[in-house]
Amino acid sequence: MRILALDTALQACSACLFDTQGGVIAAESVPMERGHAEALMPMVERIMAGPQAFATLDRVATTVGPGSFTGLRVAISAARGFALTIDKPCVGVSTLAAIAAPHIIDEDGQGVAAVIDARHGQVYFQLFSARGRTMVEARCLPLRDAARALGGGVVKLAGPGAPLLHQEARSAGASCTVVDSGPAPAIDWVAKLGLVADPAVARPLPYYLKPTDATPQSGGRVARQ
Repeated sequence: MRILALDTALQACSACLFDTQGGVIAAESVPMERGHAEALMPMVERIMAGPQAFATLDRVATTVGPGSFTGLRVAISAARGFALTIDKPCVGVSTLAAIAAPHIIDEDGQGVAAVIDARHGQVYFQLFSARGRTMVEARCLPLRDAARALGGGVVKLAGPGAPLLHQEARSAGASCTVVDSGPAPAIDWVAKLGLVADPAVARPLPYYLKPTDATPQSGGRVARQ
């Protein structure tokens, strides 16, 4: 099975062509805070090596959040458009699950907390067991509450918000270590999770855990008649 995976939810623009037989065929990931919309399509064109490669796809995957309200919609729109054109399934992958997945190792017995900075002293947070079972559902929490949610065991922290939570958790006496603080999930893991996702359940829709920070301007508002 062959899949195209896209990610623009956080501070990187990434694309990957992945095959279950040969692994990563081509992939690119470029850290960026803005400009995902301009960067994504040329990136896909490069890794797909021509429009004929789209005919070999079995499905398309995209991260759906949590993440940047504007950024995550770039990959979602592109993925849905590609899938519609080639008449193949499009699946959504949680950003938090993709961040945690490479660090879930049953043998070490340590849980994994995926953490993204949600700003204003909050983080997007999800805690997984060493076997990958969700222990704390994905939510947006104040740092102090996220540190308490780690519990009493040894936990690995992953994601761009990991250093923030590590500092808070250590001051509260929690036992944890940062194993990954990259700006975005590894795109090959987005592809791997996309391959096992159920298209009937893993819908390619934006996954928000808090309201947008943006507020409409009121100064130039036209009164309704």
